[in-house]
Amino acid sequence: MQSTITIVGRGRMGPALTRALSAAGHPVIGPLGRGADGAGADVVLLCVPDAEIAAAAAAIAPRDGLLVGHCSGATGLDVLHPHEALGLHPLMTVTKEGAAFAGAGCAVAGSTARAAATAVVLAESLGMRPFEVADEHRAAYHAAAAIASNFLTTIEAAAERLAATAGVPREALVPLVRASVENWAAHGAERALTGPIARGDEATVARHRAAIAERTPELAELYELLTTATRELAARRAEAPA
Repeated sequence: MQSTITIVGRGRMGPALTRALSAAGHPVIGPLGRGADGAGADVVLLCVPDAEIAAAAAAIAPRDGLLVGHCSGATGLDVLHPHEALGLHPLMTVTKEGAAFAGAGCAVAGSTARAAATAVVLAESLGMRPFEVADEHRAAYHAAAAIASNFLTTIEAAAERLAATAGVPREALVPLVRASVENWAAHGAERALTGPIARGDEATVARHRAAIAERTPELAELYELLTTATRELAARRAEAPA
């Protein structure tokens, strides 16, 4: 008999997990609003903002056999005390339309062996690949996730803005972005790097800098920071064994 899961939180993650867990055959209650007491559930998953996790956990009366978890990437399990606690953080962006969890990684944790095993079972039932992240590593893990996803979107927004000054639509950049990400996934950053910095074309870099200063000066500082980081990556590639 499968455990009954209550989802608390009606933002993006809560409804997405409710649909996915239900489709995977789990009995699911919710998503419920904050303040839900978890009555009737074997597992309560809190899909609320990090600052609200402790209050949402406090609204649930501890009882034997109940597991209480959160879906935060950066927060440890201590905020769920005194519950037997688990962490379940899908490493996947979630929009208003939902998310495709199958194939994604999932950071799991548990305050007991039972809780940790339950987190693994839930992740695998959604087709995710679970990996354990200890509390002391969660902030670094989540920062890496933010760089990989959120900051990538910010960089693409900058590229879109600059391209528009040349009459180039966003759609024209999409195949390039996809190929770059696929090359990084297949080969790693050092081997995937291409472009003027990688080949030492400083004249082109100078023309980039001038064009940005003229057309989108608000992006000049970002360009310089990324140029410095890219030079360092190119240097590591040059020093690496063939």
